Amino acid sequence: MRNCPAWIAALAALCCLSACTANNDAAKTPDEAARRMFGSLAFEPCTLSGALASSSINAQCARLDVPEDPKQPHGRHIPLSIAWLPASDKGTTAPDPVFFLAGGPGQAATEYAAEIDLALREVRKHRDIVLIDQRGTGKLSPLVCRDANGAELRLATEDEVDANALAAYAGRCAKALEGKADPRFYTTAEAIGDLDAVRKALGVEKVNLVGVSYGTRVAQQYAARFPAHTRSLVLDGVAPNDLVVGGEFARTFERALELQSAHCQSLPTCRERYPRDLRTQLRGLKERLEAAPVEVDFRDPATAQRRRDTLTADTVVGLTHLFSYMPQMMSVMPVVIDEADRGEYAPLMALAQLVTRNMDGQMSRSMQWSVICAEDADRYTPDPADADTVLGAQTGPAFFAACNAWPHGKRPVDFDKPLRSKVPALLMSGEMDPVTPPAYAERVLKGLPNGRHFVLRGQGHNVGATGCMPKLVGQFIESLDAKSLDVKCLDSIGYVPPFTGYNGWEP
Repeated sequence: MRNCPAWIAALAALCCLSACTANNDAAKTPDEAARRMFGSLAFEPCTLSGALASSSINAQCARLDVPEDPKQPHGRHIPLSIAWLPASDKGTTAPDPVFFLAGGPGQAATEYAAEIDLALREVRKHRDIVLIDQRGTGKLSPLVCRDANGAELRLATEDEVDANALAAYAGRCAKALEGKADPRFYTTAEAIGDLDAVRKALGVEKVNLVGVSYGTRVAQQYAARFPAHTRSLVLDGVAPNDLVVGGEFARTFERALELQSAHCQSLPTCRERYPRDLRTQLRGLKERLEAAPVEVDFRDPATAQRRRDTLTADTVVGLTHLFSYMPQMMSVMPVVIDEADRGEYAPLMALAQLVTRNMDGQMSRSMQWSVICAEDADRYTPDPADADTVLGAQTGPAFFAACNAWPHGKRPVDFDKPLRSKVPALLMSGEMDPVTPPAYAERVLKGLPNGRHFVLRGQGHNVGATGCMPKLVGQFIESLDAKSLDVKCLDSIGYVPPFTGYNGWEP
């Protein structure tokens, strides 16, 4: 009815009010009455909540079955989980929805619904938001390896950075998937085909793509393959097509540490509290723990019970790397690292335990391997400069260690070709992003003449929900004119001061 003249729609509504609606409802069960159609897909009410969300959100959920191998349409099918967040202003819903593309690779979009709703609250006033779990993620089609008893195969924490252990685990995992799933078909190329299948099923001509981190790669690949169906791009934490994901982590993290240290040195109180900068202290602590890991007594932050565990160099560096994604979390690391440097390891150990518990299950390791082994591993070349970084020269090889044992497909011939498009685009970066620094977005911007790039001062990885960015994203998707946006509101976004003690930072 959306395209009918208003008087026809009104007349049809009046005719059905007393007859059609009453008769249909009488024949429906309560569950059927709650269903809502979007295109050819039947959605039902659902509640979405993720491990990182402080609250749940009401949505509409559906599934769409797609061929695992697109070239074998009658072969094995896999279900895609789809969540629909209807536009809040029902009377002015635009015909082109927003597709949100999650990061990772390995994250499920529906598990971040509450965070997405917050970041896209302005967009949602007039547009539907559609979340699609990329194949291999989420609850419907997770690429999960299980043993003969159905228990998930687990990798020991100490083996996370052991290349040989990772390769052996990948081999066991691949064998467990035989006859159940084929990892070769869980790549970006298949994922963008799935996105277009969802678009067709919803009955829409164009979509607005909002991608974060790895999702920016998916967005660029979709825009290149389906330009006629791409209305706009919003890229947050941009990964260029020619980037070898994981290949530069050691150097981009080093850059972030240098910026963090420089910020501390610019503040008199911070400079006085930490005469040795964070990067120097972290290097020293890493070397000491590599030589002799420490047994630590600490209080478990989840149970308040006393525990004892081993603190290793990998634990310390991994925790710092993870915290560097978010400036609010990174602000506590100087005091925690400084305490550990003085021999007080309990706060650091407690933080590591808390993060490990909360992050468990947030990423599909197997799906990530399917992506990076097909799209990045053979393009990776070790850089000698990595040896002089906190993460070290082993970071890249460990990231791709599983690929020798993991069945993987091939990327399209032009996969790493930079996107060249006139599609309206809004790019954003955090100044201190440890994995996708602003320079990456600048590379992508060269091929987008109708694009604009914002760098948010003092911020980390994924900045779409920061400050006034939700308002700017909403204005951009409505106007399709990034260059006319008034961005003075971004001036109020600044640095998060480092903690100088456990009570916080100096006022």
